[in-house]
Amino acid sequence: MREKRETHRELDGIDLELVRQLQANCRISMTELAAKVGLSVSPCTERVRRLERDRFILGYHAHLNPQAFGQSLLVFVEIKLAAKSGAMFESFKREVRKLPNVLECHLVSGDFDYLIKARIPEMNAYRRLLGDMLLGLPGARESRSYIVMEEIKESLALNI
Repeated sequence: MREKRETHRELDGIDLELVRQLQANCRISMTELAAKVGLSVSPCTERVRRLERDRFILGYHAHLNPQAFGQSLLVFVEIKLAAKSGAMFESFKREVRKLPNVLECHLVSGDFDYLIKARIPEMNAYRRLLGDMLLGLPGARESRSYIVMEEIKESLALNI
């Protein structure tokens, strides 16, 4: 089954404003959202459902405080694979998805293959994450790590 693909050019001004409002506050009531964009509740609800169905909106999330959950250390890790085969990439992806502390993993161009973002409680957990988990992933040959000293900006909001 092919995934339906659409672009932002197909959204009208009301759809864009709906998305902006939902990015700012995804807990807004449909009544309040409708008032902000100048619609009645029924057409507003239908537009939001269409944005969800067409995968412009992928979900709604709570923004958690990592420190409150004992996950105060943010690290980025570059991973270089030993071989560049399709099977190796697939195996790596399959295994990295199983690691709960890994928040993001991106296949990138450049001197390394993957950029990983992880949250952990403290440095001992970092050593375990790197030594026992990340470098134990299929094909992982080399790593370079960056411990975040200060988080300047973090946002999931798109500039639309």
